[in-house]
Order: sequence, then C-alpha cells, then structure tokens
Amino acid sequence: MCFAIFSVSGSMAAPPARARADYDYLIKLLLIGDSGVGKSCLLLRFSDGSFTTSFITTIGIDFKIRTIELDGKRIKLQIWDTAGQERFRTITTAYYRGAMGILLVYDVTDESSFNNIRNWIRNIEQHASDNVNKVLVGNKADMDESKRAVPTSKGQALADEYGIKFFETSAKTNLNVEEVFFSIARDIKQRLTESDNKAEPTALKINQQDAAASVDQAAQKSGCCGG
Repeated sequence: MCFAIFSVSGSMAAPPARARADYDYLIKLLLIGDSGVGKSCLLLRFSDGSFTTSFITTIGIDFKIRTIELDGKRIKLQIWDTAGQERFRTITTAYYRGAMGILLVYDVTDESSFNNIRNWIRNIEQHASDNVNKVLVGNKADMDESKRAVPTSKGQALADEYGIKFFETSAKTNLNVEEVFFSIARDIKQRLTESDNKAEPTALKINQQDAAASVDQAAQKSGCCGG
C-alpha cells in the first residue's frame, strides 16, 4: 500500500480544455476509490516515475500535472487525487463536476474495496457530467496470488457490465500505469475532437446563412436606390 500527504488546495475550475500555447488539450482526471487502494501511488508513479512505501493517508484533495503527447497533440493532464475516507466525501464530491475522466480504483487483495466500486459509480452518476469517461482499475496486481481476493475475470465482468475499460495495475512495478492514463486520455481527446468536428459545420452553416442574407439585403438596397 502507498499513500502521500496532500492538502486541500484550490478548486477544479481551470482554463478551457483547449487553446493554450503550451498544450493542445487540457484534460482533468479524477482518481476515486476506497482509502488504501493505492490511488496516490498510481499518481506518483505516473507523474513523477517514483514509488514510496510510506503509510500516510491522503488528506482532502490535491493534484499533479503531466503533459503527454498523443497523435501529434500535446495533452496536459491535470490529475486529482482524492481521499477515500468517509469524512472527506463532501469535499471530493465538489470535484466530480469538473472531471472529464474518472479512474475507479480498487485493491485486488481487498474484496470490500472492489464491492464498493458500485457505490463510487453511484456517486459519479449523481455528481459528474453525463459524458464523463470512466475506467476501472484493479491496483496492486504485483501481490502474490495467495493474497489476491478479486480475480481478474471478476474485475473484467464488472467493467463489461458498465461498458467501461478495465486494467490491472501495479504502482510498485509500474505495470500498466502508463497504459491506463494514456488510454483514458486518448478516449477523452477523441470525444473532444468529435465534439469540435460536430460544432464546426454548424457554425460554418450559420455564417454562410448570415453572409447570404447580407448579400440579399445589399442587392435589395442597390435595386431600391437604382430605381
């Protein structure tokens, strides 16, 4: 298990998802799950490439940033790490609305953390945007099989039930850590790109209509004055 101290800082309000000089997209991700499943370790491994065995629980919420490249685009990931304890739930729920992607994390050696994923999904349904991307993550996959409480097949079945992707990870050995963050980032980027592509033709059509109307008005004025 692994945790890091964080403090409550700022809000999830952030610059627009696009149009900054140093990146093409800003993507906000949220790590949720029971206390002790290793959310902070996953974040530390992905953002800093390090791993620690200190046993200090996350307090409140904080975030780290890492910029990656996908399909020739610079993606700035703002990743929020949340406390899993009940007393911090009122703090963390305020951050759901701003999230574009959510990683639901459980511990493969702790069946209760897996069973609570359904409760976390209900929280997402209550507080997050309808189109938020989700991925299920079974962490601590490096542990000895004798300690495993949740079979891989069970995790996959739950992910299939909700129609989301599933990864088993290990922050300790770096198993699938890059893959899970890159995967959800790519899915969100695709969603944003598709949204942009749908919006542009509509705007173009409106502009063309406005231009046509201006031409008609000019023609009418010209005919009137000519008469």
